[in-house]
Amino acid sequence: MTHNIGDAPIEPRLHSTMNALAKTVDEFLNGDPDRDFKIDDRKNGFVLLVFPFEGNEGRCNYISNANRDDIVVMLKEQLARLSGQPEMKGRA
Repeated sequence: MTHNIGDAPIEPRLHSTMNALAKTVDEFLNGDPDRDFKIDDRKNGFVLLVFPFEGNEGRCNYISNANRDDIVVMLKEQLARLSGQPEMKGRA
């Protein structure tokens, strides 16, 4: 079974809203980008997931100010924490 949740672009009806929210959250967490703002100066990353409570067969809309590969790692780690798995320390 192939899972494609999150692979499609943001739904058109949510596109402008999610972009506005992402811009606002990024500015709130990292400062005003219009004043000597550099992407490398950001201190905080975020992920916004928007999904319907009913219908759309599990559709989830995703936007972030971080690299997608980094978000995948973070989400896997967060899922492990939420699932009650202990943090691995690398000690035998």
